[in-house]
Amino acid sequence: MSAGSLSSNPAVTSAGSVAAPPETLRVRVNGKEVVVPRTMPDWQGRPAPTTMLQACEIAGVTVPHYCYHPKLPVAGNCRMCLVEYGTPALGPDRQPILNPDGTPRIVRSPRPAIACATPVSPGMEIYTDTPGVRAMRAGVLEFLLINHPLDCPICDQAGECKLQEYALDYGESRSRFVEAKVHKPKAVLLGPRIVFDAERCILCTRCIRFTRDIVGDDALGILNRGSYNTIATAPGRAFDNNYTLNTVDICPVGALTSRDFRFQMRVWFLKETKSICPSCGTGCNILIGSRQGRIYRYTPRPNDAVNSHWMCDYGRLNYKWIHRPDRLQKVLIQGQPSTWERAMLEMVQRLRQATPGTVAIVASARLSNEELWLLARLKQHFRALSDAVPREGEGDHLLLHPDRNPNSQGARLTGICYTEMGSVLPRILDQVQKGTVRTLLVFGEDMTRHGFEPDLLQKLDTLIVSDVLPNATTALAHYLLPGSAPAEKSGSFTNVQGRVQRFHAAIAPPGDARPEWEMLAELVEKVTGQRLPSHLPGLFDAMAAAVPAYRGLTWAGLGDLGVSVPV
Repeated sequence: MSAGSLSSNPAVTSAGSVAAPPETLRVRVNGKEVVVPRTMPDWQGRPAPTTMLQACEIAGVTVPHYCYHPKLPVAGNCRMCLVEYGTPALGPDRQPILNPDGTPRIVRSPRPAIACATPVSPGMEIYTDTPGVRAMRAGVLEFLLINHPLDCPICDQAGECKLQEYALDYGESRSRFVEAKVHKPKAVLLGPRIVFDAERCILCTRCIRFTRDIVGDDALGILNRGSYNTIATAPGRAFDNNYTLNTVDICPVGALTSRDFRFQMRVWFLKETKSICPSCGTGCNILIGSRQGRIYRYTPRPNDAVNSHWMCDYGRLNYKWIHRPDRLQKVLIQGQPSTWERAMLEMVQRLRQATPGTVAIVASARLSNEELWLLARLKQHFRALSDAVPREGEGDHLLLHPDRNPNSQGARLTGICYTEMGSVLPRILDQVQKGTVRTLLVFGEDMTRHGFEPDLLQKLDTLIVSDVLPNATTALAHYLLPGSAPAEKSGSFTNVQGRVQRFHAAIAPPGDARPEWEMLAELVEKVTGQRLPSHLPGLFDAMAAAVPAYRGLTWAGLGDLGVSVPV
């Protein structure tokens, strides 16, 4: 028996060679031997028998599919993943029958199998590129394209459409269909954020299974019969939950499109940047699609430790404020345009003259770990009171967390707030009212919303404010420093579960705006005399060496999926 064969006895093969241990199987994919686990996580993360499709993925062989998705229940209705296979012939003693050369005799099944739902078995051989398989794929594609409109030039899915890709890779160059196509409704508003084109739908049912089994909202179903089948909502009901736009991501064709992104940009023009959603404490992994300095969409990036393959609609659409026309873009001193050089010189002079106990810091938990740590360095130098402002909202059972700050844990771990977030704000207010605090640094917050009346802020000797959008506090600042949105800088967040994750700049900030970590690193160096790295990876490593919770972490070690720390 060859090394690639496997008998039903997991210990020793007939030829005396050691077989795979019981928790793995040896199979062949297109003649290539591969060892696969007996079970792999199913869509719910529970152990389930390894399927042919999963074995092919392990072997590096692509099996085309439409209805299968690793995070959805298996439906097996598109038939695009049909493959041929064979299994070892067994004798009366249930042992493999061997060929003269010692290899097991393989009996090929007279029927194909759908790879997404068929478990592998010891010694199985899978064939994904035979004439029969190619003919089956071409037939499935011909069937799917019978009534499909030829509107690729105006379809939003063009460039990331599996029907396009598979038609090119596996389909025929011409159609034999001469009858009139069945016409179905187009541009149907299934809900406030979803546009449905029924003619493009291939009835893979991904959207139905996601909405029913992941979200728990049984809002979608199939109406009618045969060629007139179509996805629809229940009569009088809109498709409206906080996760509807995930159906656009998983739709393999252009049937479901986003009203927000529809007809905005061709996907092949977009630059995709790995980032983190800043809309709540979950820290969903995302891709930012941008072009020429403008953001066009957020889409989820898979991370099983955080958000699986999904993200909520609230976070996905929370980006348009980045391009508001009233963005802060100029450095202002006493309300007058100035330069970073002059502002930094004057701020350093004022802070050097400040005595310990007369400085307070209010930070936003929407700042990165690195920025909060730099503010904590100033806090330590001045023995200052400091705090971050809590943000609460309504959460849900999936991903949207009630903590609407993306980095509340970072604020705690870096030392900006050791106790309950917001608990020190009344003390800071009291010290400002008494005149003890004469210098206030505010990063990313409007203090007039938290009891700091404009008249009170005007009595301060120095009010240094950094923000992205104008508010009542920025209007009163002695030194106004335009900051950056998370999509305009790099850094790291620590989510509510203690996972430290990197995000990267997708676009440049407008005007004179700078990432807060750049301005803070310069300010800390000049005020305290501490030498700091001039680049973000080095700054993160310096922070990790100084903060106990992050000790042992490195910027490079975070990777694309992050690392968990105790919180």
